Amino acid sequence: MGYLELKHIDLAYNGRPIVRDFNLAVADGEMVSLLGPSGAGKTTLLKAIAGLLPPANGDILIDGRSVLATPPEKRDAVMVFQNPLLFPFMNVEQNVAFGLRMQGHRPRRARDAVADILALTRLEGLARRKVHELSGGQQQRGSLARALVLKRSILLLDEPLSNLDANLRQHMRELVQDIQAETGITTLFVTHDQSEALMLSHRVGLILDGKLRQVDTPRELFYRPASREVAQFFGGCNFFEGRLQNGRLHSAFGDFPANGLAANGEPLTATIRPEDIQLASDGRFALEAKVVKTNFEGSATRIWLRCESVDFIALTANGGYAAGQTVRMALNPDKIHIFPPGSATG
Repeated sequence: MGYLELKHIDLAYNGRPIVRDFNLAVADGEMVSLLGPSGAGKTTLLKAIAGLLPPANGDILIDGRSVLATPPEKRDAVMVFQNPLLFPFMNVEQNVAFGLRMQGHRPRRARDAVADILALTRLEGLARRKVHELSGGQQQRGSLARALVLKRSILLLDEPLSNLDANLRQHMRELVQDIQAETGITTLFVTHDQSEALMLSHRVGLILDGKLRQVDTPRELFYRPASREVAQFFGGCNFFEGRLQNGRLHSAFGDFPANGLAANGEPLTATIRPEDIQLASDGRFALEAKVVKTNFEGSATRIWLRCESVDFIALTANGGYAAGQTVRMALNPDKIHIFPPGSATG
């Protein structure tokens, strides 16, 4: 079992509040990413769960039992840090076996467990190598293996891939994802990289200024943000206003269904992602827009537009637009997200 609960957690560092009234439940076998900018409180939360930092308020429970009075070495959780922190005078096998040896495991049993974990983390041919003979990715795999071999219920990963180059980082993401799926270990993964969080996780929790702003599936966070602030973090940049009437949002850019919202006359804010704006150089779309500038970004071109005195940004595979050009524009109604009253500003 590995059911983790954080209830009304307040955390401070050197007397400065870092995390406020944080609540999160992570199901047994689930992988949840904590996403947010540097200084948001992500690592501080992991340290509190691991027992390295006591919360000022609240409770931490593993499988329904509070662990606040449990020392780090007795908690059913293990943490992997941003830097591998391997012992330089030991080889890979010795590093991975260190925790088992401290726990008094018999040598043969420890060897078998280490061999299994080295195979799982794709280090089986590197058991005799010293730390200085390993690449950065191999060192991080060694750190992960050392944590996994202890067979704790909760795995805490503190930006373990942030020091790797882009290609190696992608391979390591896939490895972490495969290992979590194979072992079923409950995992809390901290990152400031949104693509990493969206790729790896069953759910993602966005932390801004020490508060959990939204926790949801990657798709829901991306396409149904709870507030404008959440939308902007995930690259949302197109917002427009309208009024609710008879279950539809009426705006200068069209009328759109507003399912579940019933207050007639209520001013509302809507958003649409750049890739969901449709453009054409002919008259097939109703809205007229002026191209302000363009940016070629490889697989897509980013286009800044002005329509009805509102600025929009579109992403399109068609790079044939130029500044000053008049184009036709449409907002896909299926892709528009309308914020509930009072939530647009977070």
